[in-house]
Amino acid sequence: MSLRAAAAIFLKRLRFPASHAFYASRGSANAFPLSCSGKLKLSHWYQTGTYGSRMNLRDPCLWIVISGNIAMVLGTGANTVFAEDPTNEASPDDDLIGLRKVEDGSVVSNTHTAKWRVFTDEAREFFIKGQLDAAEKLFLAALQEAKEGFGQRDPHVASSCNNLAELYRIKKDFDKAEPLYLEAIDILQEAFGPDDIRVGAAAHNLGQFYLGQRKLEEARVSYERALKIKRRVLGYGHSECADTMYHLGVVLYLQGKESDAEAIIQDSIKLLEEGGEGESFVCIRRLRYLSQIYLKSHRLAEAEMVQRKILHILELSKGWNSLDTAVAAESLALTLQASGNLKDSKELLERCLNARKTLLPDDHIQIGANLLRLAQVAMLDSSQHKKLDVERAKAELDIAKDHAHNSIRIARRYLDKVLKQNDRLKKHGAPGNSRREAQATLLILMQSLSTLSSVEAAKQELLETQERNSNLKAKEPLLECIRAYKEFVTNKSIPDNTEIKNEYHSCLKLAQNLLGNKGLPEAELIES
Repeated sequence: MSLRAAAAIFLKRLRFPASHAFYASRGSANAFPLSCSGKLKLSHWYQTGTYGSRMNLRDPCLWIVISGNIAMVLGTGANTVFAEDPTNEASPDDDLIGLRKVEDGSVVSNTHTAKWRVFTDEAREFFIKGQLDAAEKLFLAALQEAKEGFGQRDPHVASSCNNLAELYRIKKDFDKAEPLYLEAIDILQEAFGPDDIRVGAAAHNLGQFYLGQRKLEEARVSYERALKIKRRVLGYGHSECADTMYHLGVVLYLQGKESDAEAIIQDSIKLLEEGGEGESFVCIRRLRYLSQIYLKSHRLAEAEMVQRKILHILELSKGWNSLDTAVAAESLALTLQASGNLKDSKELLERCLNARKTLLPDDHIQIGANLLRLAQVAMLDSSQHKKLDVERAKAELDIAKDHAHNSIRIARRYLDKVLKQNDRLKKHGAPGNSRREAQATLLILMQSLSTLSSVEAAKQELLETQERNSNLKAKEPLLECIRAYKEFVTNKSIPDNTEIKNEYHSCLKLAQNLLGNKGLPEAELIES
């Protein structure tokens, strides 16, 4: 068997089926694109079963069973993967016998190696349960058994070093993690040479470690080394090369090298497509990142093209009976809105709403967020028609008002449910896991109130009236937005964040313009 073929088989064993999306899945409570004051924002939080970038420790993508001559991991994204027993020919009975060596001097099995396997498996189970301290003790014990059973410089020790390093990375104990990553690479280089594919895999892991800390130059060097080895051993077009290319592209983008980043990410996507993985989750994730690059540089036409491609893939693979498809469609709708294509944007958002109502409870916050987006589009549509078709403009404002009211109702109810659930968890000594969910819901509530105020002000302008009641209709939602911030953030029930704070200051400024300083509570006057 050729070196390239052997390496390809080795790396193929590291791969996990790319079917676990990090965005909406199976009706879970996923987040949604958020924006302030109707402007397009890129704070998309897609994560199975939760909001934000919190890791789901029960996601099977985190665990990769490795067989072959050595245990090593290929890190992908921010996921954690641990190595298992690197031997692939030892039988269960080997654990019961004493020290045995084969002709090349390598260890087959002994008491220490048996303990190493047990400790590694048990540590991984504790990690899945979130019991990191117990997992750490067992990984430390596994490392010691590996050294005693296989030898201080055996590749099995490199595997244990990598496992422990991954644990420390998750615990953010970076000072302990880095030397273990480096020791793993050093052992592998000594055992197999500096250009071995296992060294490349370990270098990729080290790059992931540095990227997580935003040590961008160190991450770039590690990924470039990994890519060089992979290309030499596997060939330029291998999917594992595409994986490292993508991560390298992310680093280059964060370093401000946008054109280089765009080119290498496009190449990584092309390699996946040529390899028959163009409809995989991995490819969709990279397409989504590419679209975000285009959006941030205001290249809306290119972003739209990529987002349409994502939506087409999901429509074919999952249909509209999927939150994944709804999330992709909503992202495209927001881009179309920013481009001024309100008709197509509205049609997509309405289709998203119908899908979510089928898949989710009536009071789910995703439905509230969807209604908010529809209210914002209706307002923009009204603004476009107010000079040529006043009746159409009025009708759109009525639609916007109805959507905003429903979004506010859902957000209030959902926020109350989330906070009660968190309180119950605290009473039982369990940590509350709904902080991001509560923050996202509060932001939707505040944005919906702000939108309702804008609708009332637009109606007042359209009707050319200055009646007192009309003024109050525009002012009251802003005051309610301010009260919501004070109620849920000032008393510390929901942690503040930049988006919530920006929305609060936006409502405060609009209220000042409408009410003047005399109409605002003293606390707001001092803060403003």
